[in-house]
This record gives sequence, structure tokens and C-alpha cells, in this order.
Amino acid sequence: QVQLVESGGGLVQAGGSLRLSCAASGRTFSSYAMGWFRQAPGKERDFVAGISISGSGTYYEDSVKGRFTISRDNAKNTVYLQMSSLKPEDTAVYYCAADIHAYCSSYGCYANEYEYDYWGQGTQVTVSS
Repeated sequence: QVQLVESGGGLVQAGGSLRLSCAASGRTFSSYAMGWFRQAPGKERDFVAGISISGSGTYYEDSVKGRFTISRDNAKNTVYLQMSSLKPEDTAVYYCAADIHAYCSSYGCYANEYEYDYWGQGTQVTVSS
């Protein structure tokens, strides 16, 4: 079992920044890949970013490239999502997810929500215009 707890969401003005954190427990954090997804009201849950076990591989959805950065600290069992130049369309509930099999090596694989085995409860990010 893996437990994931997100934090760091909130209300921010357009152009601002937020850093989301996802603390993991229950299994060896350094053995599984991680992803961030988001779900806006009335929309499906979409991939935002993914990161490999070591952190050397990162993958981003096109609309967040250059604005968001995913990283992980295996010593702290935590994955982060640094979000900058935020836009109103970034408003959503953000979820972190764990892939305990960790065999993905492509964007398409990381972006597939069915590759992930455990999910956090989500944290709300609201960007005002």
C-alpha cells in the first residue's frame, strides 16, 4: 500500500507561482515513478507531468512546458510540482499518483492514468484573472 498526501494548493493571481508537494508513505518511494494530474470542473482528469524513479526522466503536457517543473526528493519521500506563470486555465484539483511498477519510458505511458496504482486525495489550485 502507498499513501499519498498532496499539499500546497491555494488561490493565486494569474502570473503567480505555487509549489505543490506530495508526501508518500507505505513503500520504498525510490522504487516507483510518480505523476501529477489535474481535473477542472466538468472535465476529465488530465496528465500534467511525470517523473522517473531517479528523477532523470521528466515528461510534461504541452500546455505546461516551460512553466511547470516536476522534481522529487527520494530522501524525503516527496514529489513536487513547481508551477510558475500560472493562468486561469490552470485552475483545477491537482492529484499526485504513484506507479509502483515503474516501467514507463515514454510520454504516452506516463500520461496514461491507468498506469498508476495509487492516488492522493487532491489539492485545489485556483488562479484568478
